[in-house]
Amino acid sequence: MYSSNQLLEKVNQALDNLVYDRQPQGLYEPIKYELSLGGKRLRPVLMLLSYNMYKEDVESIMMQALGLEIYHNFTLLHDDVMDRADVRRGKPCVHKVWDDNTAILSGDTMMVDSFIRMQQCDSTHLPAVMKVFSQTALEISEGQQYDMEFENRNDVKEEEYLEMIRLKTSVLLACAVKIGALLGGATSEDADALYAFGERIGLAFQLQDDYLDVYGDFSVFGKRIGGDILCNKKTYMLINAFERANKEQRKELESWISRTEYDPQEKIDAVTRLYNEIGIRELCDQKINEYFQLAEQSLQEVSLPKEKKSQLWNYALQLINRQS
Repeated sequence: MYSSNQLLEKVNQALDNLVYDRQPQGLYEPIKYELSLGGKRLRPVLMLLSYNMYKEDVESIMMQALGLEIYHNFTLLHDDVMDRADVRRGKPCVHKVWDDNTAILSGDTMMVDSFIRMQQCDSTHLPAVMKVFSQTALEISEGQQYDMEFENRNDVKEEEYLEMIRLKTSVLLACAVKIGALLGGATSEDADALYAFGERIGLAFQLQDDYLDVYGDFSVFGKRIGGDILCNKKTYMLINAFERANKEQRKELESWISRTEYDPQEKIDAVTRLYNEIGIRELCDQKINEYFQLAEQSLQEVSLPKEKKSQLWNYALQLINRQS
């Protein structure tokens, strides 16, 4: 069986060798640029790890793995346009290098390309694979819409937020492991259990992202700590802080959220202090552990020997920074 690092190397090599020989190049150059920006390649690696539990010839589904990564990057490209972001992974976003219209059209092309690649799978598995992939694509758009709507709401509840991140983030990880299993010849029961595993790992992963934005180490996390606090992003942390704050804490929190002029570090420090007082750090860590344990239970339901599931489990441990 392959390790996650070995599969990551295969994915990166395949992406490096990806050829777009159609015209006009003005449509395809931004796609190559977006894919060159790097990233963890979580989704194709998860797909290949899942497949590898059943079969060894992981290269045979590289087309579908790349399709999943291309789809993910399409969503990032469009997100950057909608968010008016300037930088993606330390480099200018596509819409900054080119323009909005080019970014939108190249993103649309990436989405179509991802479906073309996905449907080139074994005809035996084609209906099931495309059903999962199409449903996932629809749900991701729903999650993005919820995320945008939450920006203009101050009454977002925890369950609404969890559903939003499930749709926007988790379902694509779930899709990756389920399609990998289906292509590997897994039973429908195993494929469903692996979908639940991916979904729960995805929820833990996104909640940890919220957590690290407040309590992470910049040198490890790779982006400014407190960014979510500065833009008043409706995260699990902020939503629960409002839900659980006493009258004085809520008043101070509302004051920081409503200010248009402030010292950035002072705001980060003040809101972090309030989180600590209210117990948000422990609450978020408990929720991450809850989803992690549920993911472990789902993986245990997969009818394979433990050693066959070891590489996928080790990768999950790595993603959520767990040691055992």
